[in-house]
Amino acid sequence: MGSGDTDYPIMKDCEKILKILKVKYQTSIVSAHRTPKRMFNFAETAEKNGFGVIVAGAGGAAHLAGMVASLTTLPVIGVPIESKKLKGLDSLLSVNQMPRGVVVATVAINGAFNAGILAASIISNFDAKVKSNLERWRRLQTQSIKKKPK
Repeated sequence: MGSGDTDYPIMKDCEKILKILKVKYQTSIVSAHRTPKRMFNFAETAEKNGFGVIVAGAGGAAHLAGMVASLTTLPVIGVPIESKKLKGLDSLLSVNQMPRGVVVATVAINGAFNAGILAASIISNFDAKVKSNLERWRRLQTQSIKKKPK
């Protein structure tokens, strides 16, 4: 995420579902603008360090996901974080409007939980335990919905 102060309260939702699904993850503050060397190092070594997908949350200019995607062939999921002035629309457009050839999957503003589910879905293609956990979670989600109101 780009900032621990503003982004982490949202990105905790990603951690929450990854824990439930028993997906290994790492949480780091990596700003495209304030720590560019850290961002370059992370993105360029992510695959070698065993990452299967990257979830990048950022607000405002929100260049983190796109910059990371430009430096790796791993799937990158962008989480636009709500901003005060434009309510996250600026973040959404920054994450979503990628140039041809640089791809970022984008979830809703503050959609870190869904980003975690999407990351787990990608990982489940090559990890049978994650696939089983994801299938179980989806069954439980379906069963939790009542057929009629009380």
